[in-house]
Amino acid sequence: MVTRYSRRAVAFLCAALVSVCLHIRPAHAGSWGFGSDLGLMTGTVNDTVFNLGFHLDYYADRNFSFGPMMQITPTGDLFQIALAGVGKYHVRLSNGLNIVPFTGIGLIHASLDKGTGPSRIDRNDTSWYIPIGVSLEYQVVHNIALATTLIVNLHDINLSPSLPEHDHTSVSLLFGFRWGP
Repeated sequence: MVTRYSRRAVAFLCAALVSVCLHIRPAHAGSWGFGSDLGLMTGTVNDTVFNLGFHLDYYADRNFSFGPMMQITPTGDLFQIALAGVGKYHVRLSNGLNIVPFTGIGLIHASLDKGTGPSRIDRNDTSWYIPIGVSLEYQVVHNIALATTLIVNLHDINLSPSLPEHDHTSVSLLFGFRWGP
């Protein structure tokens, strides 16, 4: 026979269990990650250029992160810097591979300083910026991964009247490391 006290004890234990379960965060929630890449960017107003990429990720849960991403082209005639807020979805496969599609929105600034004399080009422009990409990551250890990233950069760089064409897209292929949860 179940007494009134045992029903209350079971109800109290169930309520305590539910409360504890609601306050437990997944292992990756609230963690930060960092990535750095280097590679090439093609389709710019200065053809193919060397490119560096950096990003910081805040993991809302194990499979979703968001944070700032920066691409910088520091060498040659073209100096270009792009900053965007990016959201990423992490598809974690059982064999240590991660597929990470992402997109975001931000700003890009390009400065082209090319040539000498009367035909010299010295123009700059700032535009909106939408990166759309995917990374393939291989987990070397639980918190370090090797990565390959392909990014299609959408923007509207206008360096006229020096250059008649507008720069609407570029493609980046980057290789790098990821540190994170």
